[in-house]
Amino acid sequence: MRKLLAVLAALCLLAMVPGTAAAADPAPKKVIKIGVTQSVDSMNPFLAVRLVTGSIQRLIYGFLTVPDSKTLQPSPDLAESWTTSPDGLTWTFKIRQAKWSDGQPITADDAAWTFNKMITDDGAKTGNGPAVANFQSVSANGQELTIKLKTPQASMLDNPVPIMPKHIWEKVKDISKYDGETYPTVGSGPYIAVEHKKDQYVRLEANPDYWRGRPKVDELQVIFYDNPAASIVGLKKGDIDLIGRLNPPDFESLKGDDNIVQWNTQGRRAAYLQINHGATTSDNKPIGDGHPALKDPKVRTALHYAIDKQKLVDEVQGGLAKAADGSIIPPLYKDYFWEASGDEKISFDLAKANKILDDAGYKKGPDGVRTMPDGSRKLQFRFSIHTDTPIEDKLAEYLTGWFKEIGIQLTTKRLDSSKFTEETGTTALFDIAISGWSVNPDPEEVLGTHLCSRRPTATGEGGGTESFYCDPQYESLYLQQQKELDRGKRAEIIKKMEERLYTDAPVIALYYPNDLEGYRKDRIASITPIPEDKGLLYGGSGYWPFYTVEAVSKDANAESAGGTSSGVIAGVAGGVAVLAVVGFFVLRRRRGAADERE
Repeated sequence: MRKLLAVLAALCLLAMVPGTAAAADPAPKKVIKIGVTQSVDSMNPFLAVRLVTGSIQRLIYGFLTVPDSKTLQPSPDLAESWTTSPDGLTWTFKIRQAKWSDGQPITADDAAWTFNKMITDDGAKTGNGPAVANFQSVSANGQELTIKLKTPQASMLDNPVPIMPKHIWEKVKDISKYDGETYPTVGSGPYIAVEHKKDQYVRLEANPDYWRGRPKVDELQVIFYDNPAASIVGLKKGDIDLIGRLNPPDFESLKGDDNIVQWNTQGRRAAYLQINHGATTSDNKPIGDGHPALKDPKVRTALHYAIDKQKLVDEVQGGLAKAADGSIIPPLYKDYFWEASGDEKISFDLAKANKILDDAGYKKGPDGVRTMPDGSRKLQFRFSIHTDTPIEDKLAEYLTGWFKEIGIQLTTKRLDSSKFTEETGTTALFDIAISGWSVNPDPEEVLGTHLCSRRPTATGEGGGTESFYCDPQYESLYLQQQKELDRGKRAEIIKKMEERLYTDAPVIALYYPNDLEGYRKDRIASITPIPEDKGLLYGGSGYWPFYTVEAVSKDANAESAGGTSSGVIAGVAGGVAVLAVVGFFVLRRRRGAADERE
């Protein structure tokens, strides 16, 4: 017994000596938890299309270029420099000397394999297929990547395709069926994905070999909430440290909490009405059941005059938006932003809207509802909105009232996310729908959603349309801007495209929502927006905010280094606590289609 006590005493003394294993507690991890109201659709970058997934991809993988944190202009990423031929058809990129997170060197062959895979494999085109549609050939020689184009392409330096490690992904037999759920991921960005639990969270760790240098935090956790109200409770409780893309009521509910910073700045989204003006498939066959009156540009113009956009900003968006008078590109992008003026500007005027319809032969009946000029149908339109977005119900109330004043009856049709996407983007079983887009620094993608080629086939395949629009004038302007390499001249062509959408009205821009976010200043010491002058935090174009984010030092809630997912467990446990308050946590995807778009 005496010997046993002596041994125990000696061990206790040893444990008290500095530098011994027992005394050397690991330093606490610096962990930042990001709350999002949209779940990842696929960890395979060739398949993913959702905004949240695109944001995570930017943290894991490098691209040829990245938006500059100050100007949003293309700046070096994996490509440290580039040149182009005088005719604009050949681009040569010099790939920087850097490493994949598994230690293998990054070469131009990785980029060439990525692009060629998308060119030759239809399954690899799901996420960013249009980005390589104009590529004639792609080749590599050491660190030199050469891309030959079919026609000049002004958006070449804003290519949205993440470069993948060839030595990992060439082993995948069927890209279209691969979920990408192999951890840790091999990437070249500031973070490495180490864990993903479907519809709950993604956990990322700092990449020590990132070419810019290791991030300032050890771990990011992206935690999914099915309900915006639940995410607000989570932020207030400290289950998460930052939440973005808030609706005005949720944002306003953060007032009065001394630990929370409210972030309110210009956003990168435009909200608009999508009008079924006579939808057709890519082979020009009629599709859907849109009301025939909406084929008439005069009816669409009358609808436009009957919308008080400033009132929508003030009373639906709580003043946290800017009324849209033309452009589907938000004012954040000053070079491409366009507004109507003078006689061209359509302002709220119910009398003028009524006169347009009167003159066009749409007569009001005894019930006050107009009919087609031939008397065949009343002007009764459906308004499709999302079941899980209460703010759209409020929008519907205002539109219903104004349209009634001009003899049009509007009925709200609530759809879940998948059904909404199907009816407004493939089957065309709608009249008017709410929609929107998160616009990139180069707006070519959102402009491209209104091309003839983006309409679905007769069998419902392909597509990616935002309006079922097919207009020769718009198509011609699109081709012109695509070939124009002078930025100023290209911007003027793009403004003409926006003007065409404004006057023909396949879509009607309503407002540009502010970027509304909140973060805990007792957890986040500093974070740099993009652009750095009053830009966005979550959902911005690029990884800059979460590469620069710094955690508050000596945070009492910092996670210990032990355990493979201790931080996530804490976050999910917090979400479960929220469950009792709001009724449910993240069980399935239920965000609106407009929120799913990049």
